[in-house]
Amino acid sequence: MRAVIQRVRDARVSVGDETTGHIEHGLLVYAAAAPDDTDDDVQYIAEKVAHLRIFPDARDKMNLSVIDADGSVLVVSAFTVQADARRGRRPSFDSSAPGSVAEPLVDKLVAAIRDFGLTVETGRFAAHMLVSSINHGPICVLLDSRRIL
Repeated sequence: MRAVIQRVRDARVSVGDETTGHIEHGLLVYAAAAPDDTDDDVQYIAEKVAHLRIFPDARDKMNLSVIDADGSVLVVSAFTVQADARRGRRPSFDSSAPGSVAEPLVDKLVAAIRDFGLTVETGRFAAHMLVSSINHGPICVLLDSRRIL
């Protein structure tokens, strides 16, 4: 499983005229599953999202997690996070799980992040979504459960 996380001041996702998720302070997480991802991959990403220290402390050092900073999380499923653009000019999405595999894994990711006591908002799986955010920093981090060493 891969995720791109952004520290944000505000983020929202909408489908058509409906806002499906909105946070004012926290992390925007674009998540994508691979076909062979397991619950261990989901838990790895959830743990990193909840505990990665990328929020400023009183000395303006990145020492606080989203939990410590009393933030929220907006999770948006984005199969393109699994893209491989090493060859040619058109990215390959072969390493992205099909919807029947990815949707339950993303749902598990949302539940696992909530298990840390965080408020989690979401987009809508497989929908064309409009995402807007104010990146705070900017701070963007790529997480990959397969690159843990």
